[in-house]
Amino acid sequence: MSFSRRNFLIATGVVAASSSVLTACGGEGGGGSAKNDAPKVSGSKTMDIPVGTKADSTGPAPEVKGAVKGGTAYSLDQFDMDHMDPAQIYVSTEAAITVPIMRGLTGYKIDDKGGCTLVGDAATDAGTMKDGGKTWSFTLKDGLKWEDGSDVTMEDLRHTFERLFASFITEGPIYVQSWLEGGDKYKGPYEGKHLDSIEIDGKTITFRLKEAHGDFNYTLAMRGYSLVPKKHDTKEKYDKRPFSCGPYKIESRQIGKSMTYVRNEHWDPKTDSIRNAYPDKFVFQFGFQPLASTDRFIADKGNDQYAMVIFNEVAAERIAQVLTNAELKKRVLTQVDTVTYYWPINTTRIKDVKVRQAINYAWPHQQLQTIRGGAASTEIATTILSPVTPGHEKFDLYGTTKKPGGDPAKAKELLKEAGKVGQKLVIAYQQSDNAVKQAVAIKNALEAAGFKVVNKQVDKSTFYTQIGKIDNGYDLFAAGWSPDWPNGYSVFYPCWHGENIGDGRNNYAQLNDTGVNKAIEAAAKITNPEEANKAWGAIDRQIMELAPVVPDYHSIRNWMYGSKIGNVVYDAGNTCIALCKMYVKK
Repeated sequence: MSFSRRNFLIATGVVAASSSVLTACGGEGGGGSAKNDAPKVSGSKTMDIPVGTKADSTGPAPEVKGAVKGGTAYSLDQFDMDHMDPAQIYVSTEAAITVPIMRGLTGYKIDDKGGCTLVGDAATDAGTMKDGGKTWSFTLKDGLKWEDGSDVTMEDLRHTFERLFASFITEGPIYVQSWLEGGDKYKGPYEGKHLDSIEIDGKTITFRLKEAHGDFNYTLAMRGYSLVPKKHDTKEKYDKRPFSCGPYKIESRQIGKSMTYVRNEHWDPKTDSIRNAYPDKFVFQFGFQPLASTDRFIADKGNDQYAMVIFNEVAAERIAQVLTNAELKKRVLTQVDTVTYYWPINTTRIKDVKVRQAINYAWPHQQLQTIRGGAASTEIATTILSPVTPGHEKFDLYGTTKKPGGDPAKAKELLKEAGKVGQKLVIAYQQSDNAVKQAVAIKNALEAAGFKVVNKQVDKSTFYTQIGKIDNGYDLFAAGWSPDWPNGYSVFYPCWHGENIGDGRNNYAQLNDTGVNKAIEAAAKITNPEEANKAWGAIDRQIMELAPVVPDYHSIRNWMYGSKIGNVVYDAGNTCIALCKMYVKK
């Protein structure tokens, strides 16, 4: 899952058929100075996300100690949501903001120590696997209702998954569509036809897959597979106003400006083991750059005392001030994340591997880290896999650790060997003050190494659409990825297999290397988790030898919030602040 765009498109392969998935769950934070006790991504523990029992899946969710009901929680964020139709959601912020209104068959339950468990959400448990993972069944809980008071039905469940095949669904995950038998020929339910590999019997829905997928129940925990009512499916229009079966519903929305949630009186907490519902209302406010939101959190006045964030982190310009002030730091949730941010190199335009390696050697990692706020917010990356993702292997092919400021002499040497001194590079970056500073640093470093650089600023609202086009006209661009569930398959197949080259897909580098493709396909069939992890680590190195990307950094999140917001904790399953665990202080 890309933190900015979680679009990855799965067509084939088998993930490890284990009963649990590893992830970085919980966080390392606390008081003290930003310099001395900032958490490190390298060395942080990976933790188990086990499959819970039927009892774990039974509501209500455990009460948060000291929490009170009532009040209004606000947010101060940059962006509105591009998509609200769950089938179109593949962005972490969109997944995070919709937890209070959307429910899937499975989901992640957070305990008071930061641990997570995969449980049944709308289903009575986390599913029953048969045929070694080729068949999965889930039973619908009693008492689930939509916001108009009507029952959530088995027809709604079937419709939810059949509508994934509709032509207007273009942005969300396609795991289920690709894995279901007959999915390659199915066109969706709107002409009255059902997909035979989705069966309903009583209150049980069964999925028949083309190949075994032992982690299918984790897949269904993604927001992209949240439920949609057949009766209220407005097709394309559903993207603007989804229907709720969670504890809140949308009261109003001004696209680009604000969105308000109020209580859904038809939600029964007895059916929900995941969500608490403490605030009476959420008012999400958009249009705030990180510096503006950080300064308002520091001031802590008026409604900002009751505010939190979905996306914005502590601004780079305020990291030192906030994290070295004991009182301010009390209002910061610090979390090591599974994401790796990187710069894909368009291999159809930059075909010479020596030129791509030269870009890696010249990269100004240390300067960029400083611009982003230093080691308290990012850790310099040398690999595609994050150190907290299972399968990570530590290596550094381009001397980044020894020369974090870049090695222009080595880069120029490679350019000379390739006969490409003066090679033109067109670099795309998003519109923001910080991105501009980083783009200047990159341009200066690459030109010092013998490149000629043209920087192009791209509108942030369409950035991923533009870089997602095959003929985008760019040689490098910023991107990022964290796994939908933490393993190598969910990183390397969507982003680095040649089958995922296409408009709107996530192989941004357009790498289509036969050796890499075969290695990914072989690793996908390994059912022993330890052996699979070794294979993914080797694939990371194999790709980096081809240099189709510059790994930039692994993220350490610093989310600030107001003094009247209680129990701000991390939701590791959705990689965000847990909206349904916080409360407004009286």
